[in-house]
Amino acid sequence: MENTALFTANNVWMMICTGLVFFMHLGFSFLEIGLTRQKNTVNILFKNFFVITIGLLLYMLGGFNLMYPGFEEGSAGFFKFAGFGIGAPEGGMTPGYADGGYTWWTDFLFQGMFAATAATIVSGAVAERIKLGAFMLFTIFYVGLIYPIIGSWKWGGGFLDAMGFYDFAGSTLVHSVGGWGALVVVYFLGARIGKFGDDGKPRAIPGHNLPLSAAGVLILWLGWFGFNGGSVLSADPELTSLTLVTTCIAAAAGGVSAAIFSNILYKTYDLTMFMNGVLGGLVGITAGADQMSPTDATLIGLIAGIILPLGVSLIDKLKLDDPVGAIAVHLICGIWGTLAVGIFGAMAGVDQFITQLIGVGVIGAFSVVSAAIIIYAIKTISGIRVSEEEELKGLDLSEHSMGAYADFSVDQK
Repeated sequence: MENTALFTANNVWMMICTGLVFFMHLGFSFLEIGLTRQKNTVNILFKNFFVITIGLLLYMLGGFNLMYPGFEEGSAGFFKFAGFGIGAPEGGMTPGYADGGYTWWTDFLFQGMFAATAATIVSGAVAERIKLGAFMLFTIFYVGLIYPIIGSWKWGGGFLDAMGFYDFAGSTLVHSVGGWGALVVVYFLGARIGKFGDDGKPRAIPGHNLPLSAAGVLILWLGWFGFNGGSVLSADPELTSLTLVTTCIAAAAGGVSAAIFSNILYKTYDLTMFMNGVLGGLVGITAGADQMSPTDATLIGLIAGIILPLGVSLIDKLKLDDPVGAIAVHLICGIWGTLAVGIFGAMAGVDQFITQLIGVGVIGAFSVVSAAIIIYAIKTISGIRVSEEEELKGLDLSEHSMGAYADFSVDQK
């Protein structure tokens, strides 16, 4: 009876966390909408709906069995496919599955929520100028194939797991994978019209609704309770409470650090830097949230908050256009968080740092090459960028024949 009660409590906690991760997609949508112009709002919403719906379907079709294929002992641990479709194994609904942490169905749904996040990261970085069809095709291949293959290398018991690489909840396996994809697509896509002047200097293109973006960031912070808290894979009181504490402290430290450091750099209190600093701290702690003390989490967040404005500046200097700062938040802070496992916390050490560095390098190389092949093929076959006229008109009207605010509009060039 006691085992059944514990099993039920664990499973309920995991289902709550699954719901919180799902709720994060609303946060991503709000953040992206607010930091871009109103003439592209419907397009952003459409992309975010597509990401979560197609992500779940692809994960059911084959992604889950590609990510958790059951590598045999002694295998290379690089690639294996356990077949199409899903079906609970014998004992999958009992405490004998996953040490009584959750049922097999809960396992599938929780992991499925993670799968769509990688493409959501790409969505923000390529906003306001990518063809909808091109984005949809890229999402299908990147989420349906590349993400689960990479995930299998660690979470599926593959070769990175055998090496000792550690990524608790996805600083690299989710966020950097999405960030690498975003970087590649942004490179092939080019900047928005007017982003860089004739002198090559970046120009600000203000978003149309900062309050909505602020709400998005707070929703994402709340969702991270499920993202990291659920990655404990049970309702273990000690681990879940520690994980939530380190997650929140890193977020707070990242926000404060980014606000102060960006003020030093630019002599103004930039709300977008503050908000993205919070997200940078969250991404940074995600790889080792269960291994860190509150002090470690504070340091990781503070450093993420310093890295964030520098990352945004670097992206601008490279003449890459990322309207929401997704590359700096998810890629750069994701790399930092993964390496931090070898610097701070219970696993810190030279050998662990080298292992983390190898994992970051391998995953980065595979992500970049894969994303480049996918987006280059799409660009060659159908093109990836809307016309100048369509971009100036706005993707809401040119791609969807509707506007987000029927009775209200602001002229935004």
